[in-house]
Amino acid sequence: MHDYMTTYTKKHFTVLEPKIEDIDIFDIAHALSMLTRANGHFSQFYSVAQHSVACALEAFEREYSVKVCLACLLHDASEAYMCDVIRPLKKELPVYLQAEAVLQSMIYEKYLGAKPDPKEAAQVRAVDDAMLFHEFKCFMGEELDIPDHALMTHPGFYSRPFSDAEEDFLLYFHKLQALL
Repeated sequence: MHDYMTTYTKKHFTVLEPKIEDIDIFDIAHALSMLTRANGHFSQFYSVAQHSVACALEAFEREYSVKVCLACLLHDASEAYMCDVIRPLKKELPVYLQAEAVLQSMIYEKYLGAKPDPKEAAQVRAVDDAMLFHEFKCFMGEELDIPDHALMTHPGFYSRPFSDAEEDFLLYFHKLQALL
């Protein structure tokens, strides 16, 4: 058994010892378009790529910096390589959290030049949490305990073909990166 995974672009990626040169936006966009939010428990398929694009558009509408908009698009990019773990379990898995932090920092370094500073990270978290609130309200009929959940955008919470979500993710990635 190998200690690596083979990515969509055929790279051999070692999650616990990642190399920045092996991180590929095409792998990220493709994998996130195929991964579902809420560990597959929403009433219909809604991809992490769709969520990420919605977060980037919300950050843009809030007039956050281009760096924060791009960070919102990429905030779940490590999931392309390690999947996701639901929040209640994730906090109990220190090895996962450490590996995720290392990989996410590398992704930010590669595509943003540096990880978001504390103020920028708080803006990304606020957008992510607000989007989470509305996703759960739409797909589950449940209002999570997230006090600041106002959105300035009106995301389309519906199932889309993964190829469309992948295309949108790459489109916004290239638009935002060109503005950095």
